[in-house]
Amino acid sequence: MNYHEAAVQVLEKIGGKENLISGAHCATRLRLVVKDEKSIRKEEIEEIEGVKGVFIAQGQLQIIFGTGVVNRVYEEFVAVSGIEIATKEEVKAAAGQKMNPFKKAIKVLGDIFVPIIPAIVATGLLMGLLEGFSTLFPAMANSDTYKIFHMFSNTAFTFLPILIATSAAKAFGGNMFLGSVIGMIMIHPDLMNAWSVASAVEAGEAIPKFSVWFGLYDVNAVGYQGHVIPVIISVWLMCFLEKRLHKIVPASIDLFVTPLVSVGVSGYLALTAIGPVFSQLETWVLDGVQWLIAVPYGIGAFLMGGLYSSTVVAGVHHMYTIIDLGQLSQYGVTHWLPLASAANMAQGAACLAVGLKSRGNQKMRSLAFPAALSCMMGITEPAIFGVNLRHIKVFICGSIGGACGALMTSIFHLGATATGVTGIFAILLHLNQPVQYIVSMLVAMGVAFLLTWIFGYKAEKPAAAKTASNA
Repeated sequence: MNYHEAAVQVLEKIGGKENLISGAHCATRLRLVVKDEKSIRKEEIEEIEGVKGVFIAQGQLQIIFGTGVVNRVYEEFVAVSGIEIATKEEVKAAAGQKMNPFKKAIKVLGDIFVPIIPAIVATGLLMGLLEGFSTLFPAMANSDTYKIFHMFSNTAFTFLPILIATSAAKAFGGNMFLGSVIGMIMIHPDLMNAWSVASAVEAGEAIPKFSVWFGLYDVNAVGYQGHVIPVIISVWLMCFLEKRLHKIVPASIDLFVTPLVSVGVSGYLALTAIGPVFSQLETWVLDGVQWLIAVPYGIGAFLMGGLYSSTVVAGVHHMYTIIDLGQLSQYGVTHWLPLASAANMAQGAACLAVGLKSRGNQKMRSLAFPAALSCMMGITEPAIFGVNLRHIKVFICGSIGGACGALMTSIFHLGATATGVTGIFAILLHLNQPVQYIVSMLVAMGVAFLLTWIFGYKAEKPAAAKTASNA
């Protein structure tokens, strides 16, 4: 492959140097920010040697080259374009300036949750494994070793507000450690544990209260274990105050005044106003989602499973982490993640069908097969943007398959014990219902594959056959 030529062609087909703002690369993709997206010749970029897919997401033009290739193309791209080498964070910041408020809000959610997903995945997978082993070997649950690992498995969920607060402070441009303090305040041991409220009410115990704002009203002295939205709003306020105070407080006393006021004001508001209001709002959202998923005969899950991949294309899927974490806190499992898994597995199966039928297009086969496997392991972009959306019927077939798989997850009442992993490895989060999970995924894949094979993608003749027919 000629990396220099690929870089030259990319620059030309995005509108030249004049249309380029910034550029960086990740493990597989060239990430570019341009002034005018209308100048991008997307179809022509897809035909460049080495390109495995092109899509626009989060204000960035993302060109998939693959591991080991993208870094070499980027080096040549920097040379021919004359731009300065930038980090992914710098490119994200540049892209963020071009987004509308809604997209900026979705981007912020991604910036908050993506960094903490490994912690959630680690403990969630451990929880799933322990549940599976204890089902096979019941006596194991009585051992001290099991108890130690069980303690590990729920740590991230027990202290989730602290993880969210720390990540949110970074995303909002505030002091991460002050953000951590806000998270600690919201689950302080002096507050009644939120997970103990239901049992206390059943036992007839009174919920402790605080009289706040000079006796204006009372609020429950209960922590915010498992809550997401109140923590994010509280940390946003803390960061807002901190940044404003840094500008107006004299440097000689800034070290003392700014942290004191930022934490004091936002912490008090978190427990007396933000927490009570937004925790109720969060509960209503979760109840609405649960109602939708539980609509009789799986109709709600069918609709959401069919639409899920479209929300990935729109870049709004990061907000679903709030649903997963909220359901885990409220129900002990998330019914949303199995639905997402069905949608991803279906798109992977549709992509696989394209690969198997593309006998006359070696480039498509080399793209479709690894993209299909990646999609079934939870990394959907190469399949959705690199293959399925280029043949819109394929994407639709994948969405129908996702809808059918989601329907099955609703019928089986599937619930994952954690979040962050979809597809093949998500079975580790469903060891409480492994057979039902496998059946649901097979339905999603089977419907998507068959529809794509029959209706979604026209088989191409091998090159030799084309030549013979033309002769």
